[in-house]
Amino acid sequence: MGLSKETIEAGVDAIAALEPKLAQAVAASGYPEPRIRPEGYETLLRTIVGQQVSVASAAAVWNKLEARLGPGCPAELVIAADFDELRACGLSRQKQGYARSLAELIISGGLDLNNLPTADEEAIALLTQVKGIGRWSAEIYLLFAQGRPDIWPAGDLAIQVGVGNFLGLPERPSEKDIRKIAEKWSPHRGAVAIFTWHHYHVMVM
Repeated sequence: MGLSKETIEAGVDAIAALEPKLAQAVAASGYPEPRIRPEGYETLLRTIVGQQVSVASAAAVWNKLEARLGPGCPAELVIAADFDELRACGLSRQKQGYARSLAELIISGGLDLNNLPTADEEAIALLTQVKGIGRWSAEIYLLFAQGRPDIWPAGDLAIQVGVGNFLGLPERPSEKDIRKIAEKWSPHRGAVAIFTWHHYHVMVM
């Protein structure tokens, strides 16, 4: 379960009290809606399916996979499916490798999504054992599915652009810069991230 609307607003308000430029951005853009995804294997598999394709394309591939493998595309059936079967659903060779990596870790118990470490960096390290799940995907899972309040996806382009905009920086900050800037926003960086995506979309529309 991701962060609730109340938790997001309380977190944003706490940081806005320390960061006047954030407060100005909130006044201009309003509060964001929550971003919530279910916990578990299916969400990570859908993340893999959706990489580097449009939302519509990802949905089409997922629907074909579920039609072939059943609701949720159980890990055992992903492993059992042959290459051509998954290819017919729209899953490339590379993504098939990623999906099998996830399924194997789930089946073997190498990745227990019900008992991820409470320390964020340890949880990220475990999630990134899955081929195709990088740091950004792991952070998004922990923020949107588990509602961890201090996740800060500093590598996200919209986060970099959005923070640069509301802080009035002359150029887009780097991932390293954005991590340093946000240190003082702990332990509410997750709420600020969700606001920043919202602000970015308001800003560019």
